Amino acid sequence: MEQQRHPLLEVKGNKAPSRLPLPGSRLKRGPDQMDNALEPEKKRIRGLGTVTKIATSHPRAPPLTSVPQTQGQTTAQKVPKKTGQWCSTAITTVSKSKKPVAAVPAQKPDTSAVPPMVGGKKPSKRPAWDLKGQLGDLNIELKRYRERTQMLDQENQQLRAQLKEAQQEAKALGEERRTLKEELAKVQAQAKQGQQELGNLSARVLELEERLGMQEGLVQELQKEQLELQEERRGLAARLEEQERRLQASEVALSSSQAEVASLRQETAAQVTLLAERGERLHGLEMERRRLHNQLQELKGNIRVFCRVRPVLPGEPIPPSGLLLFPAGPGGPSDPPTRLSLSRSDERRGTLNGAPAPTTRHDFSFDRVFPPGSGQEEVFEEIAMLVQSALDGYPVCIFAYGQTGSGKTFTMEGGPGGDPQLEGLIPRALRHLFSVAQELGDQGWTYRFVASYVEIYNETVRDLLATGARKGQGGECKIRRAGPGSEELTVTNARYVSVSCEKEVEALLCLARQNRAVACTAQNERSSRSHSVFQLQITGEHTGRGLQCGAPLNLVDLAGSERLDPGLALGAEERERLRETQAINSSLSTLGLVIMALSNKESHVPYRNSKLTYLLQNSLGGSAKMLMFVNISPLEENVSESLNSLRFASKVNQCVIGTAQANRK
Repeated sequence: MEQQRHPLLEVKGNKAPSRLPLPGSRLKRGPDQMDNALEPEKKRIRGLGTVTKIATSHPRAPPLTSVPQTQGQTTAQKVPKKTGQWCSTAITTVSKSKKPVAAVPAQKPDTSAVPPMVGGKKPSKRPAWDLKGQLGDLNIELKRYRERTQMLDQENQQLRAQLKEAQQEAKALGEERRTLKEELAKVQAQAKQGQQELGNLSARVLELEERLGMQEGLVQELQKEQLELQEERRGLAARLEEQERRLQASEVALSSSQAEVASLRQETAAQVTLLAERGERLHGLEMERRRLHNQLQELKGNIRVFCRVRPVLPGEPIPPSGLLLFPAGPGGPSDPPTRLSLSRSDERRGTLNGAPAPTTRHDFSFDRVFPPGSGQEEVFEEIAMLVQSALDGYPVCIFAYGQTGSGKTFTMEGGPGGDPQLEGLIPRALRHLFSVAQELGDQGWTYRFVASYVEIYNETVRDLLATGARKGQGGECKIRRAGPGSEELTVTNARYVSVSCEKEVEALLCLARQNRAVACTAQNERSSRSHSVFQLQITGEHTGRGLQCGAPLNLVDLAGSERLDPGLALGAEERERLRETQAINSSLSTLGLVIMALSNKESHVPYRNSKLTYLLQNSLGGSAKMLMFVNISPLEENVSESLNSLRFASKVNQCVIGTAQANRK
């Protein structure tokens, strides 16, 4: 690209003669020369406005920037230079005047003095004789030239100032040119480095092209997947339409269902009202059931006596026929037996000729008699209603009385081996209570059961549920009132365990068997030498009606009742058995005295004469229900002890205690 040079630089470089008119030569020119001198001012002004451009180009340099011009004024701009990779540097310098001068337009001659131009040509010269007209024209032209001379002088001064500035700027541009050359060298070095980087980038481009190929393959797979998704979308759209149709049908069904729900709510409100009424009625019926149940138990007697005869065990002699007879009840063989006949031969009335002594028959009548073939289930069915009275708030006490080896412990706790058919009254009673309590829970009742198990050995209370270091410290247990003014009795230092299922009860019974005092006697190899008392404190509450009830259930396995043998040799062990027997018989005698005193309505009842009666006094009074099992042996050798047990039980059966009262709040 060809560079243009500024006219001012040409003036400085070529030293060309100035075309400005000299002041002294203005009037010496002829008219033709004056016409040549009067060139249009715009040419000079346009020449002054020419732009000088110095550019350092690069293969990829941007186009040069052109600078606009205005008449009578030039503008100078410097384009900022850019150095770096793949860029070009261009500097455009425009010479400008610090004091722009406005162009003075040429004055038009007076049209009145100069004849007009014809066809765009100059007017014809005046004739030689018209000196006055020529003089007027010359005066006008002289005036015009003077004005133009003044204007050109001013312009000349301005041009000189601009020339000086242009020379200074040219010097600065020379220095800047050297700087730009240095920068160009740097740019060329950077361009070389850029070529190297371009090679690296080319390799990178190849790598990216490979990746692009992989991506294109992936894109094709995605496009294929997209087609599949579109097909799936169309299928889903069809399903959506189907669902929308079904939704509309569901909305129709919903509207009908809402109407049905509204009617059902009305029916529900009516049912709730009816349910509340029936709940009240059910509660009234439950109270009536309890009253009738208690009345039935009272009709049977608040003190009842059952007699149970154990079967003959393997290895024992078979008793003679007629020793024990079970006459049929009043209703015939279908009625459960209530009578027992015991036959005994009186050896003291034997004859001298050796004939057998006459047989004496003893008849007894009880509330129920269980022959040897009666099972544990049959026995419990007779007492189940009595056990349930404890849930209604009535104290209940069940005894097992009899000589050693008559089956008292088997009746109360059951046999060994965990056979369900051999379970005793204690596990069956608690299972029954848990079941009934759960049924009553549907009516708003909640029950809590707390169990304890103690034994009374030689008038000393021991805790059968003690474990660890507390084991064997039963002598520290004392019977005390629960609080000042309270009628409830508790045993200090004894464990009271909250139970809620059968497994917990089984664990307590197993622990009690291990801790109970037993010894070998003439009647039994493993005889219980103490009274065991299983107490279950029952607390019930109906929060909806503000009702509460509470009562104890006592299941007592009494020690064996034997008479003392006066001919017994008293060794150390025999003396210990003697003390045990004396303590047992004393407590049993006190139990009989207490029952007699209650039956006779005596003012003083000797509860404190024995630890057994003192502990059970709240379950023996007029507000309690009692049941005694008299257990007898079927063997002929035990007839004497069996007869004593039956006589004691018959006396108890004749006792009548006042009406029981439920403990309710």
